[in-house]
Amino acid sequence: MLIEQIWTGNAYRNFNYLVACPETGDALAIDPLDFKKCLATAAAQDWTITQILNTHEHGDHTGGNKAMVAATGARIIAHENAAGRIPNIDIGVRAGHVVEVGSSVRLECLDTPGHTMSHICLLSKTDEPALFSGDTLFNAGAGNCHNGGHPEELYSTFARQLGQLDPRTRVYPGHDYLVNNLEFTLDREPDNAAARSMLERCRNQDPAHAYVTTLAEEHEINTFFRLDSPSVIARLQDDFPEIGASPDARTVFLKLRELRNSW
Repeated sequence: MLIEQIWTGNAYRNFNYLVACPETGDALAIDPLDFKKCLATAAAQDWTITQILNTHEHGDHTGGNKAMVAATGARIIAHENAAGRIPNIDIGVRAGHVVEVGSSVRLECLDTPGHTMSHICLLSKTDEPALFSGDTLFNAGAGNCHNGGHPEELYSTFARQLGQLDPRTRVYPGHDYLVNNLEFTLDREPDNAAARSMLERCRNQDPAHAYVTTLAEEHEINTFFRLDSPSVIARLQDDFPEIGASPDARTVFLKLRELRNSW
């Protein structure tokens, strides 16, 4: 499996992706908002874009569909419940559906509600697994729930799905928010040495060559995975004394998401 992470350089700090089969050169475009950059990257690699996958229905992820289809004839794949919100879906998918790219790439669809209720992530089944996480999981952060989502569902997605994946899984999100997310982690957990080290290393990184975390690293640096950290809980009690001395993981997650909304 070949992966190109494409930095759009726009105000929303979007990442687009091409995932290609090394045997056939067929490629899947994931959320190809900047269709011109995606097409140019495919041409440079001698790849043929045959499919488009939208992780969810927001315009900064679907806005390149029309032009990409016009240029390539690619089929649009999205969550089956996004019909009506994403125009011209060719294939509606649900949890467990496998997207095949060329002869060698297989990507499993995970139904991951929270940011929206029609959000999917793609998980590769390879020796070095990869997760294309859209706006559900960011490097060192979690998606918001402002536009059609729900924080309770996001917590469930983290606890029951993302938190159970292979720690070696590389995380390819829909946006570059790494620095801000690390700063939030350190605001919540000032003694997190791993987050501080990564912030120092990545503060001035070029997003066109972004650092790709693994889930093992996420469990060290992402406060939304660190729900039993004594430091996180102690800081949370300062803001929400009503949670008591031993809040459950769900409560910690929801309060962290509430704080992140205005941080």
